[in-house]
Amino acid sequence: MTPRRAAGLLAAGRAALGLAVLVAPEQVTSRWLGDEHARHPAVRYLAHSLGARDLVLGLLGLSTLGDARFGPQVLAACAVADSVDALATVAARHELPRVGAIGTVTVAGGAAVAGFYLSRRLAD
Repeated sequence: MTPRRAAGLLAAGRAALGLAVLVAPEQVTSRWLGDEHARHPAVRYLAHSLGARDLVLGLLGLSTLGDARFGPQVLAACAVADSVDALATVAARHELPRVGAIGTVTVAGGAAVAGFYLSRRLAD
């Protein structure tokens, strides 16, 4: 698989996750935060913000894939966001369901590593 194709799949996955969070915030966040936290109104509002962020970043990633200058920069910026998500989850792990915390750190951490790697490959 080419780096551009992999970056496109990563961006499409981010956009899909963002859309899912916007459409069904409680269902998505309950896997990460647990049912009790996911039902809290403030969490739903924050989930909408996170969903919008990921939808926009994913679409931006897809739209800049062919741009040798901005594509790698957008991919690296997305990797920074993923890194923060993973680190924030690690910091709050004692307040989160174990399975959700492990899954989130795995997915966000993996996306961060892939994003940084692919941004370097696309920049070459």
